[in-house]
Amino acid sequence: MLKTLLIASTLILTSFASIAKPIASDENNVMPLLNGHQIPAVTLQDVDGNAVDLAKLVAQKPTIFFFYRGGWCPFCNSQMGQLKAIEPKLIEMGFQLVGISPDTPEKMRASLTDQKLDYLLLSDSSMAASQAFGLAYYTSADITKKYTASVVTNELFTTPQGDKRLVLPVPAVYLADTKGLIHFQYVNPNYKVRPAPELILAAAGLLAK
Repeated sequence: MLKTLLIASTLILTSFASIAKPIASDENNVMPLLNGHQIPAVTLQDVDGNAVDLAKLVAQKPTIFFFYRGGWCPFCNSQMGQLKAIEPKLIEMGFQLVGISPDTPEKMRASLTDQKLDYLLLSDSSMAASQAFGLAYYTSADITKKYTASVVTNELFTTPQGDKRLVLPVPAVYLADTKGLIHFQYVNPNYKVRPAPELILAAAGLLAK
């Protein structure tokens, strides 16, 4: 009886995690995937335009996914540099590092070149992964106007009220094993606050054991 309940619970949890969540009204109302959920089977593009299935990617080796707002964001660029610094230790522990953002493959290629990055970057311009992970949200009218007038050229999305808004992911970090099971997640609506590299290394060390 207990075994049957556990199997049923696992199936329900897996099904819930694979359903794309609606775009949140703002960054404080996102519903992110949590520990125990599965990495969704979403297909994105690498910098060369090649299709990459997240579920197949994570099956290759334990993976650290980090969602960032784009190469135009100074806080994101700072985080990308911090992750570059600890990447050798992560590789030594058997992990692969994967960045996901709304940037187009062309813009991601520029980020790789400018920051001399070796890890994989994937384009989520359709926001499919951000929605599947429960991280996508509509920016306010003021923020949409401010960002699109200066640094962001992303396609706008239509809100339930019929307004055109910029959609971004809440910055997040996920650690998953080769079965796609999430063991650690850090999601913060405050885009200026990112997890310390030491925290990511500690979480990776625990999963590696």
